[in-house]
Amino acid sequence: MKYTEEHEWLRPEGDVVVVGITEHAAEALGDLVFVELPEPGTKVSKDDEIVVIESVKAASDILAPLDGEIVEVNEAIVEDPTLVNQDPMGEAWFFKMKVDDPSQMDDLLDEAAYKALIA
Repeated sequence: MKYTEEHEWLRPEGDVVVVGITEHAAEALGDLVFVELPEPGTKVSKDDEIVVIESVKAASDILAPLDGEIVEVNEAIVEDPTLVNQDPMGEAWFFKMKVDDPSQMDDLLDEAAYKALIA
């Protein structure tokens, strides 16, 4: 897995990358009450604002971690945003994307670097 400084995790699965937010981010946000995901087929560029989440504490945008195309979204977290608080690193992934340039992953943090960031 790879991580962004914006507290997203990325897990390659074949020719797609699964993206979600880290446990650290979910805890910092508090109880989620709303999630808006992009439409499958949406082309995104790194750092585009593509997901809106609202918690009891704040509203936040999730940025595209890489250039590519959204190929699938997790409707379960739209229907029940609290899933993100319950299992942010597993079942509560946000979207899957087909990446334009897989070498962009090389610029992201590994687990040790992410743990150092949040320490």
